[in-house]
Amino acid sequence: MPPKTTHHEQQTPILEDVTVTVEDSLITVKGPKGELKRDFTHAEVDIKKIRNNIHVSVEYPRSRQIALVGTILSHIKNMMLGVIHGVTYKMKVVFAHFPPTVKVDGDRLIVENFYGEKAPRSAKILQGVTVTVQGDDVILEGIDIELVGQTAANIQHSTKLRRKDPRKFHDGIYVYEKQLGERHWKI
Repeated sequence: MPPKTTHHEQQTPILEDVTVTVEDSLITVKGPKGELKRDFTHAEVDIKKIRNNIHVSVEYPRSRQIALVGTILSHIKNMMLGVIHGVTYKMKVVFAHFPPTVKVDGDRLIVENFYGEKAPRSAKILQGVTVTVQGDDVILEGIDIELVGQTAANIQHSTKLRRKDPRKFHDGIYVYEKQLGERHWKI
């Protein structure tokens, strides 16, 4: 059995053009695209800013607390990348049966004629996310990766078909590309 550790710590450098302030467990990240705040008081970890690094540590850790240190550090990195580069999700409107009409109305995305339905379907667009419709593409942009991802999930869930075989009926709006800073995923 390996010896128990009494202290676990990880760190990440603060990126250029970013200002990070730490007050207890409240993190504020400011950059050229905006400002993000996140409260980590629920996590029993110690967050400090030392010189040009963010240190996250825990005393007498268990395995879950060690994993939590890495998770919080990833959230802080995503916040820094978001305020510098922004977050972009691209979604594709897919249909084989009836061509739907997609439009933005305030804080809702409206999908009409989805699978020939008379009643329109709608999805909530969270505050801080900009949605544009360009032909069969729906582009979501913002600085908070969690808000952009949740808005994409809202849109995809609003066009879910029930009681149909998903191997045959592919109609819906699906994410096909994600971009956060230098990281770029094609799905």
